[in-house]
Amino acid sequence: MSFYFRKSKAEIQPSDGVGNFFVEILKVAIISLAIIIPIRYFLIQPFVVRGSSMEPSFSSGDYLIIDEISYRFTEPQRGDVIIFKYPRNPSQYYIKRIIGLPGERVLVNGGDVIVYNTEYPSGIEIKEAYLIEEVQTPGTVDTTLGSGEYFVLGDNRTASSDSRVWGELESDEIIGRAWVRGWPVNAAGTVQTPMYKLIGN
Repeated sequence: MSFYFRKSKAEIQPSDGVGNFFVEILKVAIISLAIIIPIRYFLIQPFVVRGSSMEPSFSSGDYLIIDEISYRFTEPQRGDVIIFKYPRNPSQYYIKRIIGLPGERVLVNGGDVIVYNTEYPSGIEIKEAYLIEEVQTPGTVDTTLGSGEYFVLGDNRTASSDSRVWGELESDEIIGRAWVRGWPVNAAGTVQTPMYKLIGN
């Protein structure tokens, strides 16, 4: 006695191997782009540091992941390291640290950085532990920030083009804050916002 098992139409139809292969590749590509593009352009973005303006905190060649979403829900804070479009040439990107916040008066004088606000109307000196020891801040600036304006400085104060040179930074020019350093390996980790030691006048 013999048995005959009839296969379904789907089981016996020859497949178009090449056609199916390209269809599957196309599906994977579309799904990948649907996931990667929103993350890449709206949530996080990689940047490589060029130049010495943020030394010793960040060196040329450091690979950073930038958080682009946090500032949609919270305001930038003093001490945040941010990436932004250079006000004089928006095609260029700069990395600096926020020192002055909207509504504050910032005075750079005699190597010191002093901030005046409602909490400290007589002024408070910002002591920055991340700077190279004995480094002062060259220049003389006295500016009052408007709504949505920030005063930013590079950590390498003698080699940085920042708010002392080109003025206040508008909030809509900020891309995001430095979140993670991926390279070099020995310095990899999240980027922390510093706690400042404040000295009143």
